[in-house]
Amino acid sequence: MNVYEPGNIRNVLLVGHSGAGKTTLTEGLVFAAGAVTRMGKVEDGNTVSDHDAEEIRRGISVSLSLVPIEWSGVKINVMDAPGYADFIGDVKGALRAADACVFVVSAVDGVEVQTEIVWELAAEARIPRAVFVNKIDRERASFERTLGGLIAAFGTQVAPIQLPIGEEHEFSGVVDLLTRRAYRYDSGPKGEEGDWPEDLTAKAEPYRERLAESVAEADDALLEKYLETGELTAEEIVRGVKAGLSDAKFSPVLVGAAGRPAGVDRLAQFVVEAFPSPLDRPPVTVIKKDGSEEERLCEPNGPLTALVFKTVSDPYVGRINLFRVYSGRMRPDSPVFNATKSTEERVGQLFTMRGKDHETVAEVPAGDIGAVAKLTHTATGDTLSVKSDPVTLPPLDLPEPLLAMAIEPKTKGDEDKLSTALARVQEDDPTLRVERSSETHETVMYGMGEAHVETMVERMKRKFGVDVLTRPARVPYKETIKGKVQAQGRHVKQTGGHGQFAVCWIEVGPMPRGGGFEFVDKISGGVIPNQFIPSVEKGIVKAMADGVITPYPMVDVRVTLYDGKFHPVDSSDIAFQLAGQLALREAAQKVGVSLLEPIVQAEVLVPESYTGEIIGDLNSKRGRILGMESAGAGKQRIRALVPHSEMTRYAIDLRSMTQGRGAFAMTFDHYDEVPSHLAEKVVAEARKEKEEG
Repeated sequence: MNVYEPGNIRNVLLVGHSGAGKTTLTEGLVFAAGAVTRMGKVEDGNTVSDHDAEEIRRGISVSLSLVPIEWSGVKINVMDAPGYADFIGDVKGALRAADACVFVVSAVDGVEVQTEIVWELAAEARIPRAVFVNKIDRERASFERTLGGLIAAFGTQVAPIQLPIGEEHEFSGVVDLLTRRAYRYDSGPKGEEGDWPEDLTAKAEPYRERLAESVAEADDALLEKYLETGELTAEEIVRGVKAGLSDAKFSPVLVGAAGRPAGVDRLAQFVVEAFPSPLDRPPVTVIKKDGSEEERLCEPNGPLTALVFKTVSDPYVGRINLFRVYSGRMRPDSPVFNATKSTEERVGQLFTMRGKDHETVAEVPAGDIGAVAKLTHTATGDTLSVKSDPVTLPPLDLPEPLLAMAIEPKTKGDEDKLSTALARVQEDDPTLRVERSSETHETVMYGMGEAHVETMVERMKRKFGVDVLTRPARVPYKETIKGKVQAQGRHVKQTGGHGQFAVCWIEVGPMPRGGGFEFVDKISGGVIPNQFIPSVEKGIVKAMADGVITPYPMVDVRVTLYDGKFHPVDSSDIAFQLAGQLALREAAQKVGVSLLEPIVQAEVLVPESYTGEIIGDLNSKRGRILGMESAGAGKQRIRALVPHSEMTRYAIDLRSMTQGRGAFAMTFDHYDEVPSHLAEKVVAEARKEKEEG
């Protein structure tokens, strides 16, 4: 592919709710640009951007895909983002690489949840936004209803610059409100230009007036003229559309049917003519070695500054890093400095990706997006710069995965392969987190939701040959002693030769929550020799780790060793360890134990209309509401203390209750006693699992 200068590059991210037709629109753009001779279909599994086996099987995008096209002498880097909530991490990464977003909205289903969520993210980042109303040729499609939904959701900054000619099966083309020209799609992906249909004039004029109003609201000079004269010239409207879009104050609405494809050529032309190039975007802020900040312009001859926003594991090539260059040029066969990891890397061949296909490029200048394979240390979120002037870009703001699933290999022989596979899928998707729980001794995979975890498990099997089993991660319950008690541990055995003899007396009592374990030595007169006192402690610690009455470890106890007996021949380290274990068990049997559960502090962010339902649900989960405060933008932040066991599937529950509009975070707070009726059930289930295991 040719090398393009920044002014002739457009970095466009296609976003929207799953099923709106982003992948089909990408396919339509590739076909209209002549990059493929036949248009693929999602249902046939042969589209350019959805090439992953899991995407083909599910019929949805599960990963960001880059598909560059060339149109009217301009390179458009089209990024097709997943629309399913579980894969929002890829969207957040791609927003850093994009200069504008096209929100794909179905004319049948209208504005859906994920569209609203990503709109907020793009608005926060001040990224220009346009809307493509898709599927206008489908049954029950309505442009007017969809436009009304867009204005209700996003305000009067949304205004159409195109109207459809007909709807549903009568759809035949689009009219351009800026040029008053019509484009009909009787054959092929490129519209046949003609005059504005007379029968559309009455319908189109009110929309043109609405367009003039929206454009005027985004520009003070135009607003002043509009208020004085009540109208704007065609040139002023066109200029206002470009300026308003570039400043993220105006969002034009285009229309089409990507599956035919119809209207995609007009979208591509509009992207070329009106969308901002990298030169039109504000400079990026970089952090220098001394901690100071500096603004860096999109300058191809400046020092190299590039951000890795996506990593892909290719079974043939290995790890591939997708990067956006903000300043300077990335050249093949040259050294670069990973400023995030403070390591040098050697760049080999540079290429761009069109779905799964690679196209070699001579260099990647400022403003462009490229790919490089086989960098040793570089991962998603890293900044590439030069060693003489190392700077870092702000890290990616990725969501916290909170659905915990325990995983283990199906076969013992796959244990080594599992750790390698987990490391590779985490490189692909940094929103996936894997930890080894020291409390439950499980390998726990944290994902954004069930579909996210399932996709990663399937990817490990297909790419790395590791078959794994998953189950909900165990809650790390603990037990503690109920009161103060004295107990004896006696281990006496007589066999041929040396016997075993150890007797110890201990006093056991509870400590404050979080107090841990304290061992007090009050032996006097040598009733237990000094070398065996640590043995008693070792035995008690082992008994606590294994669980004394329940299968859960014991915590928050003070054990005082105050008396005992020994035999000069038969006493040994192991005998006193066993005596210590027996003494603790007897103490627990005498006074009883309490089951403790982890309590988390949950912070739930939801639209105001859902607060009552969320508070009611948290109360039903044995939660204690700590407070509620306004978070702006019509949202409330609810803080509550909730048992961890009630929150294991909250990532799924909250999405269901709020239609995906809610978000939450949780942190461990403290341990508290489990109500007795629930404790019995928990212990019984744990014992059953232990016996079966």
